Amino acid sequence: MAAGAPGGAGGEGGRGLRAALAGLTTRGRSFLAAGVAAAVCAYVLGQDDLLRVGLLLAVLPLICVYALHRTRYRVSGSRRLSPLRVPAGGEARVQLRLDNVSRMPTGLLMLQDRVPYVLGPRPRFVLDRVEPGGRREVSYRVRSDLRGRYPLGPLQLRLSDPFGLVELTRSFSTYDTLTVVPRTEPLPPVRLAGESSGYGEGNQRSLALAGDDDVIPREYRHGDDLRRVHWRSTARYGELMVRREEQPQRSRATVLLDTRRTAYEGAGPDSAFEWAVSAAASVLVHLLERGFAVRLLTDTGSTTAGEGSGGFSAGGQEAAEAAGLMMDTLAVVGHSDGAGLSRALDALRADRGEGLLIAFLGDLDEAQTELAAKLRPRNGGAVAFVLDSEAWTGLEPAHPAALPQAERLRRLADAGWTALDARPGTGFGELWRLAAGGAAGSDGGRGTGTGTSGGWA
Repeated sequence: MAAGAPGGAGGEGGRGLRAALAGLTTRGRSFLAAGVAAAVCAYVLGQDDLLRVGLLLAVLPLICVYALHRTRYRVSGSRRLSPLRVPAGGEARVQLRLDNVSRMPTGLLMLQDRVPYVLGPRPRFVLDRVEPGGRREVSYRVRSDLRGRYPLGPLQLRLSDPFGLVELTRSFSTYDTLTVVPRTEPLPPVRLAGESSGYGEGNQRSLALAGDDDVIPREYRHGDDLRRVHWRSTARYGELMVRREEQPQRSRATVLLDTRRTAYEGAGPDSAFEWAVSAAASVLVHLLERGFAVRLLTDTGSTTAGEGSGGFSAGGQEAAEAAGLMMDTLAVVGHSDGAGLSRALDALRADRGEGLLIAFLGDLDEAQTELAAKLRPRNGGAVAFVLDSEAWTGLEPAHPAALPQAERLRRLADAGWTALDARPGTGFGELWRLAAGGAAGSDGGRGTGTGTSGGWA
């Protein structure tokens, strides 16, 4: 909850009498202009009655300016945003609260919150009178089809005199941030690398709680073999401790997102790049739910994984935090100016080529296709969802050296990838099933898949 300081909308936060004069409405300026004109005419014509009328018209707006400028309302405002993170196309509710902390009632107030135009129209609320110590609560909803981080606020109060001649705007200083993350699609459970979950044995596994040389003891239980007693821990804790039979292990997975500007054509919620971002988010959430240690990697070589070991997410509560961190990263990810995948290759080689790799690739020329082929891990499965700009936009790719889609898929398959053609109109859940099967047909534009030995069961 973001709270404005008491008096933030009062006279102490005013901009001075000069700013108050700038708050004259069209009606107030008209009164002032008519009064000056009447006074000039009265002087020229020698009409005292007309002079009185002119002075009244001219002085009334100035009196309202001074009275409104001297207003000493002391109010505090707060905003509550629920939830703080929503998927694209989802709604969030914003609740505004205004408290009158002064000893006098307020006059007519207009409450206004500043929101980006992509979230909808600017909300405005009219509050007639707030008694001393009183409270008013109003709410509105925001929605965006475009992912991103959007500031809400600062909250503004517009004060007006009874005649509507002057309006002054006072602002609070605090604001909140709404994060719109990519849409995610529930994916069917499939067996990856011959396993039914993210836990188990295998050369692409990593210890979830400790390194290979660490020993995690536990308390002795009735029936435990005394040969498993860990005497050093027993002496340390003052009670009998035994070695665990096995330590929990987690499968590793890397989700690679190609963000090169030259790899995609088009923009907007239905573009190829937005499809790739949404599909990558779906895979990240799916693998984390299955117990995998996951990280997000882009073509720039930057990774996002939270506080896990080895650059991968940890388990338990840390997995939820890592999911939020990766979704926040995808909420603001944009096109990179890089022209190649070499940095991503360096990041993967640093892991000794272990674990599962899920890649979302755009247009590739011959050099980048060769680099993509080398990205495949030595010990683990590799699946590539390849997007073709020509299929998504109907236009020739901006990169004249881009290989035909069929040639890209063939070369990736020859390198051991499970390569699928991600075409517009195809649900990602369907492509996920095709990847799990290791092969798929191209009928009806569903995609092209090629099996990878030992990668997907």
